[in-house]
Amino acid sequence: MERILVTGAAGQIGSELVPALREIYGEGNVIAAAHRTPLPDDIVSSGPNTRIDVTSYDQLDEVIKSYGIDTIYHLSSLLSVLAERNRQLAYQVNIHGMHNVLEAAMNNRLERVVIPGSIAAFGPGTPMDNTPNDTFQKPTSLYGISKVYAELMGNYYFSLGLDVRGVRLPGIVSWKIEPTAGTTDYAVAIFYGAIQQGRYTCYLRPDTILPMMYMPDAIRALVGVAQADVGRLKHHADFNVHSMSFTPEELAEAIRARLPGFTLDYDIDPLRQAIADSWPDSLDDSIARREWGWNPRYDLDSMVEDMFENLQRKLCAGRGT
Repeated sequence: MERILVTGAAGQIGSELVPALREIYGEGNVIAAAHRTPLPDDIVSSGPNTRIDVTSYDQLDEVIKSYGIDTIYHLSSLLSVLAERNRQLAYQVNIHGMHNVLEAAMNNRLERVVIPGSIAAFGPGTPMDNTPNDTFQKPTSLYGISKVYAELMGNYYFSLGLDVRGVRLPGIVSWKIEPTAGTTDYAVAIFYGAIQQGRYTCYLRPDTILPMMYMPDAIRALVGVAQADVGRLKHHADFNVHSMSFTPEELAEAIRARLPGFTLDYDIDPLRQAIADSWPDSLDDSIARREWGWNPRYDLDSMVEDMFENLQRKLCAGRGT
């Protein structure tokens, strides 16, 4: 029976990955770990949880031994904008923390480590349209550099006998956790603005096209790559996965189809715009489809429909109505 540790369980992905894993493997077999950010109430009440600072090898080692862990989903990370604003902390969490997880997993003979990579691993010189799985990578952000490091180290540790797997996730749209410090977080914040004020001010140019994915597909990608038959895999920690690409204007049009009075204006953030401009427009995920059967379920329209339904319910519940 798998005993799974999820680091960064209080974040955007972790808050939805933990319940999904508990449904598959049993509530008592998925240990949710966070550091400073409090875990959501539903995660605390539905299964075991703990605190971990991934920059401490000893803490990781102790939790692995205490809970009999055999699989880690390592989500702890500082996102793109926050990483640029706090480089020292980003290095400690994203790079040193990644190394600690791999070393602790290797030394404790774990079965598997799963890493969510990112389109941030690409940069200038990478083909922007339908970016190949195996291509030139030279990111210009600290976050992107840390993601390339994770891919390379993951593949290295696989060569040493540790089963490390990862997918390069696009920007993630979700309704459960409010947006934080990601470059693509406008695609979440815009829904809050639409529902609560009927307007939103975007920090990216209207024609900025980026690969995006709805959270249920992101969860399916992480679980799918983890469950894949290793004998079929020629890649390991570096799979492209794609779902849809859109610009802020295209997302606004899809929102107006459900909220005709919605208005969108712009106040460009040079840092976020520069990061976005270095990322691909779309990804070629044919290798993931071929090696482990990846196939997304949501497109732009179905994502917007589901976001409205869930976020309206969440916001109404928060107001007690």
